[in-house]
Amino acid sequence: MANAKAPQSVTELPDQYLTPDDIATLFKIPVETVYHWRKQRTGPPGFRVGRHVRYDPGAVRAWVTQQSDLDQAA
Repeated sequence: MANAKAPQSVTELPDQYLTPDDIATLFKIPVETVYHWRKQRTGPPGFRVGRHVRYDPGAVRAWVTQQSDLDQAA
C-alpha cells in the first residue's frame, strides 16, 4: 500500500489490509506506538502474513468503535 493514498478517517478505510505504517498515519501516531500496542495487545488486532503484520480494516473499525464506547462509558 506504499503508493495508496492514506485514509483520512476510519470510515474511509480501504478494503485491503493495512500495514503498521497505515495505522500510524491514520491515527497520527508514531509507528513505534502501533508496535507497542500490538505487543501489549491494546490496539487493533493484527495478524501475520509471513513476517509482515497486517490489519483488517473491519477489525480496525470495530476496535475504534469499542474504544469510543469505552470512552463514553467512563
